[in-house]
Amino acid sequence: MPRHLTIIGLGLLGGSIGLGVRKFISDCKIMGCAHRPDSLIHAQQLGAVDEWTLDIPQAVREADLVILCMPVGQIPIWIDKIGPHLKPGTVVTDVGSTKASICETGAKMSGPGVFVGSHPMAGGEKTGVACARADLFLGTTCVVTPTPSTDPSAVDRVEAFWTGLGMRVVRHDPKTHDRLVAWISHLPHAVAAAVVGVQTEASLDLRGKGWTDTTRIAAGDAKLWRDIFMENRENLIDAIGQLNAELSELVQLLRSGNANAVQDWLSRRAQRRTGL
Repeated sequence: MPRHLTIIGLGLLGGSIGLGVRKFISDCKIMGCAHRPDSLIHAQQLGAVDEWTLDIPQAVREADLVILCMPVGQIPIWIDKIGPHLKPGTVVTDVGSTKASICETGAKMSGPGVFVGSHPMAGGEKTGVACARADLFLGTTCVVTPTPSTDPSAVDRVEAFWTGLGMRVVRHDPKTHDRLVAWISHLPHAVAAAVVGVQTEASLDLRGKGWTDTTRIAAGDAKLWRDIFMENRENLIDAIGQLNAELSELVQLLRSGNANAVQDWLSRRAQRRTGL
């Protein structure tokens, strides 16, 4: 486990990492860094970081582990920023929801550090360090995305860290990760947003818990999800195409008037969901 951790970006995930380390990995000094002081001051008040700085070399010079916690479009920029200032053996990882371009940049990171991509699949529709909590990662899954050239010992260190926060860790290469999360994470967000989009004022007046649960994630930060969708757009387009095929099948069954076939369509999917 790291003795000196630097978290760059203190929003929901970065703040929760700090609080989780404080609760589950106590013997660790935590440094915070960002481009604005507001979230850093709040993070220190909450106990998510011990110290903070806006100075990049100062932020990472003692770090054993650096975690980049910002939108996916900014992560490659920060990889380039911090690389020259790392000490030998420092491991850099991230929390990005897409991995191909991030890991490509990480593989070329300058300086003596090592990059290992990771994606803790935890979060919420509310953002900001004020929403951070120590147990955010408990019982959730983290995907670690090494490439053939990634140092195995660095991969082990990253996996041990996420396991220490209570996560189940799996490995996939970056391209496989992006394809799989398009189906299990990015498609559901797109669907939730679409379900909100088709409502009328009259239908919304009748909303209940089922609708609210189904569309909760649609309230997520639009700019953050815009970047995720655009970064992984080809995989998301494929996933939407498959969903359209599923819905088209249901449309045909409804048009046929075959109630038993509609029930069978629903039953097979209910059984799959129940079995999870």
